[in-house]
Amino acid sequence: MSVLNGKKILLGVSGGIAAYKTASLVRLFIKAGAHVQVIMTPASKDFVTPLTLSTLSKNPVHSSFFNQDDQDAIWNNHVELGLWADLMLIAPATANTLSKMATGNCDNLLIATYLSAKCPVYFAPAMDLDMYKHSSTISSFSALKQFGNVMIPAENGELASGLSGEGRMAEPENIITFLEADLESKLPLKGKKILITAGPTYEAIDPVRFIGNHSSGKMGFDIASAAANLGASVILVSGPTSLNIKNSLINVVNVISAQEMYDACHLYFNDVDVAIAAAAVADYKPKVIAVQKIKKATDEFSIELEKTKDILLSLGKIKRNQFLIGFALETENEIENAKLKIQKKNLDLIVLNSLQDKGAGFQKPTNKVTFIDKEFKIEPMDLKSKESVAVDILNKVIEHFYV
Repeated sequence: MSVLNGKKILLGVSGGIAAYKTASLVRLFIKAGAHVQVIMTPASKDFVTPLTLSTLSKNPVHSSFFNQDDQDAIWNNHVELGLWADLMLIAPATANTLSKMATGNCDNLLIATYLSAKCPVYFAPAMDLDMYKHSSTISSFSALKQFGNVMIPAENGELASGLSGEGRMAEPENIITFLEADLESKLPLKGKKILITAGPTYEAIDPVRFIGNHSSGKMGFDIASAAANLGASVILVSGPTSLNIKNSLINVVNVISAQEMYDACHLYFNDVDVAIAAAAVADYKPKVIAVQKIKKATDEFSIELEKTKDILLSLGKIKRNQFLIGFALETENEIENAKLKIQKKNLDLIVLNSLQDKGAGFQKPTNKVTFIDKEFKIEPMDLKSKESVAVDILNKVIEHFYV
């Protein structure tokens, strides 16, 4: 999965012949899973039509502060556009547009949005050979880099003038490759390996029945997805669940029982930097599993249970430098029980859930958690989507390694 997947990309198109390439560029962004909005300078519409880019991006194209044909004259809010984007790319970036970006000469919607943007800004120059090498252009490059913008270097090749040399806008495929590599290099968990458990375990009674629980696995899957988006290499050990996840950075290991999850965790634990135990592992399992389906022959029936192996406890005993995070789902004495679990299982952080909190628990899209670290610092969080809780958890991981 591309690092661009889910990213909100604002593409600024200025008036150069290379603007025709933006049709392919938008298609590649969409193919990578990005959301795209396009801003065109008036001059760029001589080289590629707004209709083309609107159709490909599946969004209206903006080119002026308000639509001339609109009787209500609705304002195209450049501030909102700048705040919407996860990244802004200006391609092609002509000498004229580069100069305006460098000096703040704000005379069109594209420059106004650029000056309002809070996200990373990339620019792909496109102009003729002598223009590309001119001192004023080099000065613009230097100023924009000092502002923190990232330049996607022009390529060598045949130019519109008929000359051959440096100045061609990078090909759309190369722009995508450049952006992916640059974004990946800046991901905070790049190079980290994270082990995550998710879902329930099923403990067999006979060939058709089992002891289980209501865990959907969503919390663990959301953590895995968020970790991969932050650059981590993830091993997701999942009990039975209907959820699926596709990301080249996530290795899903499917298990059924607590013993299988225990074995999988111990197989990978020594090689990871972080372990997050989000699974709802069964505490007990039948002592004897019937070989054949048990018939309904008596009014009463009992099953002798025995404890399953405590996965988190076992990992806490053998951890070296791993950052170990556990979950606690409590119904009473929540804080006291969570603190005891931190000490008993040698945890660095516990994520406490209470079934007393509305919106928390199994089979829900939301969660309300309290973080407690090994120093017993307590940090209650608001009710949030599980995707947002996953990000909060991984922010704790990032703080551990980099703050």
